[in-house]
Amino acid sequence: MNSSQKKQLFDEAANILQVNDRGGYTIPTQGLYPFQWNWDSCLTAIGQAHISEARAWQEIDTLFAHQWEDGMVPHIIFHELDDGYFPGPDVWNTKQATPTSGITQPAVAGFAIKRLYDRSKDKALAKRHASELLEKIDRWHQWFYASRDPANTGLVALIHPWEAGRDNSIDWDDAFERVPTEGVTPYTRRDTQHADPSHRPTKAQYDRYLWLVEHFRSLDWNNSVLHNESPFQLVDPGFNAILIRSCADLAKLAEKLNAPDIAVRNTQLAARGLAALESLWSDKLGQYVCFDRAEGHAVESASIGGILPIFAAIPAQRATDLVARLNQLSGHARYLVPSHDPSDSRFDAKRYWRGPVWLIVNYMITDGLRNAGHNEAAQKIESACLELIETGGFAEYYDPITGEACGGESFTWTAAMVLEFLERV
Repeated sequence: MNSSQKKQLFDEAANILQVNDRGGYTIPTQGLYPFQWNWDSCLTAIGQAHISEARAWQEIDTLFAHQWEDGMVPHIIFHELDDGYFPGPDVWNTKQATPTSGITQPAVAGFAIKRLYDRSKDKALAKRHASELLEKIDRWHQWFYASRDPANTGLVALIHPWEAGRDNSIDWDDAFERVPTEGVTPYTRRDTQHADPSHRPTKAQYDRYLWLVEHFRSLDWNNSVLHNESPFQLVDPGFNAILIRSCADLAKLAEKLNAPDIAVRNTQLAARGLAALESLWSDKLGQYVCFDRAEGHAVESASIGGILPIFAAIPAQRATDLVARLNQLSGHARYLVPSHDPSDSRFDAKRYWRGPVWLIVNYMITDGLRNAGHNEAAQKIESACLELIETGGFAEYYDPITGEACGGESFTWTAAMVLEFLERV
């Protein structure tokens, strides 16, 4: 890719960030996702920093301005009413000053602010914002282990598939069967009005998503009881790896900013998490797998969640094993990394998290690969990502076999990741 092509792609990506900018926050895409999403904003901020460092910090500041009193950072902030999305604030009814959802999302913020700080040109600006965010993110990390790891195992559990960001992953299928579909208040979906229904979760899955929301709402969103009251308790290696990486990065940043208590606490959390993560390794699949905490057994499902631990400082041999796993997948998919193994009969190349490629996950995987010294493997994925943009535009996700664009269009975090990948080619 020559300099002219890189500039054109940069300008196109920057324009998408501008189009989806709502002032203090960015929406993922118009129509389909009209609010502020948690991990979207943190990853988007990394891309925004290529254009404006101040705007990047503002994105994360806005998110954490809506942190709950108990430390949780919700997965959606409903800044302005928009009936084009369901479930809206009336369904969640969390009774926050600004309406929010009642569950969380992957804790990528610690990683994001360290990356912003380390790369910043305006160190005074970065120090001011990072120092204010340190304590808030530390509280969120503590909340995770207090509320989602009550038995003190070192690993946290999801209590709703939406928390993973991988809404309809095949990993959840068996556990999700325990969630009832009866008694859910009648509803009208909005997502299928903006995207091809064949690319979206099924109605049966949506019924279960809503059953959990209504169940948690009946418990007044009390995070001290939600974990044990949920029939869905999944320990996801990818979700935990993101949290572990963020704890480790927050600790390093806290050392730089003279916050020793935060540094020590998060160093310890990361170390415990890494040690516990080893219990999720599957020799059979050559990757990490989920653990169904409610039933007490591993989930033999080869999803991208089991490759994401490369994002954390896993042992060198495990990193090498995951590179071998990626090489296996490359024999089944033209574009890495599919969100599920194409050799699995349940694989669906175009349906949300049951097969498609997502640039944000690829970004975290390639970052981990580079940290582990596997630069060639990282470069292969990064180059494929930019090829997908050339053939399919800035889509939400892509068919890993054909490269076809799927889901929402002019997608914010896809554009943000392109700005990052352009720095590496």
